[in-house]
Amino acid sequence: MELKKHQDQRLPERKGQKRKLEEEIEEEQREISAVEEAAAAPYGEARKVILNEVYAQVNILNSTFSWDEAHRATAKRATHVLAELAKNEEVVNLIVEGGAVPALVKHLQVPPSSEIDHDNSKPFEHEVEKGSAFALGLLAVKPEHQQLIVDAGALSHLVSLLKRQRDVHKDGSDSRAVNSVIRRAADAITNLAHENSSIKTRVRMEGGIPPLVELLEFTDTKVQRAAAGALRTLAFKNDENKNQIVECNALPALILMLRSDAAAIHYEAVGVIGNLVHSSPSIKREVLAAGALQPVIGLLSSCCSESQREAALLLGQFAATDSDCKVHIVQRGAVQPLIEMLQSPDVQLREMSAFALGRLAQVKKITQFQDTHNQAGIAHNGGLVPLLKLLDSKNGSLQHNAAFSLYGLADNEDNVSDFISVGGVQKLQDGEFSVQATKDCVAKTLKRLEEKIHGRVLNHLLYLMRVAEKAVQRRVALALAHLCSPDDQRAIFINNSGLDLLLGLLGSSSPKQQLDGAIALYRLANKATILSPVDAAPPSPTPQVYLGEQYVNNATLSDVTFLVEGRRFYAHRICLLASSDAFRAMFDGGYRVRSCNCADVMVYQPFFVSLLGKGARDGCFQTLFCHPIFCCYLNSFN
Repeated sequence: MELKKHQDQRLPERKGQKRKLEEEIEEEQREISAVEEAAAAPYGEARKVILNEVYAQVNILNSTFSWDEAHRATAKRATHVLAELAKNEEVVNLIVEGGAVPALVKHLQVPPSSEIDHDNSKPFEHEVEKGSAFALGLLAVKPEHQQLIVDAGALSHLVSLLKRQRDVHKDGSDSRAVNSVIRRAADAITNLAHENSSIKTRVRMEGGIPPLVELLEFTDTKVQRAAAGALRTLAFKNDENKNQIVECNALPALILMLRSDAAAIHYEAVGVIGNLVHSSPSIKREVLAAGALQPVIGLLSSCCSESQREAALLLGQFAATDSDCKVHIVQRGAVQPLIEMLQSPDVQLREMSAFALGRLAQVKKITQFQDTHNQAGIAHNGGLVPLLKLLDSKNGSLQHNAAFSLYGLADNEDNVSDFISVGGVQKLQDGEFSVQATKDCVAKTLKRLEEKIHGRVLNHLLYLMRVAEKAVQRRVALALAHLCSPDDQRAIFINNSGLDLLLGLLGSSSPKQQLDGAIALYRLANKATILSPVDAAPPSPTPQVYLGEQYVNNATLSDVTFLVEGRRFYAHRICLLASSDAFRAMFDGGYRVRSCNCADVMVYQPFFVSLLGKGARDGCFQTLFCHPIFCCYLNSFN
């Protein structure tokens, strides 16, 4: 009964506090709304209104640095108003111009102890400091204000706020309020140090790294995330900070965070580790020894695309440093999710997965045997086709990572047939590459493939030309026309009907296939002419004979007729003899067509018509049409 009476006595007090808090919030919202309305006015008037508001809040902060409850409430509201204004980047410069930085830095500290009331109460404890840290963090988003805030003495006070967690259990403070102020302090440090190497060093000199590492094991996940975010920024391109973070034993906590179910936690953790290991082989070894590999591989299947991206990047870094680690990465299941990421709609995911696969596919002499198994595994698990598709990307970095990966895969003989059968050679030849390094990488890949077209690789390709589906047969014939050795041309194109496949492309309904076939035949003819001069007929006494256009495919005085699919095309023997060593050998030598005036040409009509129309004027078609290989083909059907 007595207890109920006591509670009833406190009820009006609680209602009064609630009403007072609601009034404060309403007043704060009115002030913010008035400024927002002013921002929509003409620039000169808006600037004046905003500056006046900033001056008013700064004056409040400068005159309320005490433990007086009214002062604390007013200061808290002032920090909130300035923070709300600072969320608009267009207003940030005016806030700084209005003198807000020194006033906010002052309120990162607690008022003097002598100002505490006789009952030892601390009204709004942690709240004013939290608001000040939040506002300063928003001002620090603009790089030009970072140094100003640090010079005003903010860093030492922010580091002191990070250490407040140590006092939570000692004095029974409100843990929720402490968590909030610590988080805002960590966020402010992150923004102050962002891409500012001197401030990163200042944070270390002020003793900020040890408390941040301690906060990685804090019970509040928001605090963990904020601490990891700050460490991530401090570790980026700062070797001394990296070393201190590791020396403070941050790795065990970070690796536990990698296994968190919360995406925000494992994203920050993998980011910290990625920055720690970048350009630091010794830290990479420590990270691997601490057990980071498996949880990082696990993040490749995360629902968080940012974590997937960071994990792929980190695996690429692991693979570059330690060749033994490549095998472990593959054995622990990284290849399949990386290949799946190649097909993601997210460009950055595709880029990072291609980067990781490229590192896994590169061979080092000391681990060549193991690395070649990695190459075969990537291709076998379906990595070739999506990597080839990435060559069509307009993103230069993505395109280069894909080309680099393909260069590694092309080193393995077991991959060459698959590479060619899916059209990889045509993709490399037809690609439009914006970066010279990518062009060089593609050229080296084609050269690497060319060097492997012999022995069992060539035998497998010839087998595919005989038994595979037509599309694959044509791709193989096209690739071999560009890559095969001259010594293997007869075996490929005469004995195994490769020439039939190339000529068949010329009658395709696809202009692209017609062009591919013509270029392949031209390349084949040129290669044979240049590298096999012994097979060519004696030089013609007259290089070329030109007839008027009225005599092209005209029966008048024609003494040679070509039959193409039942249609007649007319030519002149003297023109052919004089213009072509090959035709002179054809008519004057041992060909059966020598004694007849009609050659039945079993090729597709559109291509042959183009030859008759352009033969004397187009160097490409003339070289092809007049080559001994082609003449032999014509003669074989008479």
